[in-house]
Amino acid sequence: MYFATFTEMKKLLGHVLLWLDKAEAHAKAKSFDPHVLLEARLAPDQFAFVRQVQTACDTAKLAASRLTGEQAPSHPDTEKTFDELRSRIRSTLAYLDGFQAQDFEGAATRIITTPRWEGKVALGSDYFMEHAVPNFFFHLTHAYAILRHNGVELGKKDFLGHQTRRDA
Repeated sequence: MYFATFTEMKKLLGHVLLWLDKAEAHAKAKSFDPHVLLEARLAPDQFAFVRQVQTACDTAKLAASRLTGEQAPSHPDTEKTFDELRSRIRSTLAYLDGFQAQDFEGAATRIITTPRWEGKVALGSDYFMEHAVPNFFFHLTHAYAILRHNGVELGKKDFLGHQTRRDA
């Protein structure tokens, strides 16, 4: 379950690289600075696009780290350009590419904590299903919605990407 879910997270983060290309092309076609989109948000109290992507990356890498006990790469949240954001995504993908299914053995019963939980802990299975997975999709979906809201031509296929199909 864990490895398969991280495989999907990697696929979806890879799609964000394509969204960035479309966002830059949209800005060029409409004659505005594409970096405006990096700070765009849906509501005043929500994260801007760049932070939504940073958080989706962090959620994926930290979940893998916490479930396996491996050290995750550090990213200081300083991205100000599309290229810097691409680099962040690629770094996260490279880190996630380093895992195999067997790395997640024992993850369900691993005790997980985060600095924000103020001394509380969760089993790996609960942390993954109740926090990591929904948090990843929350921030990824908001990043998508921010671009859509700002006129970037993205559709459901841009979010879901290629889907495996087999002959019946």
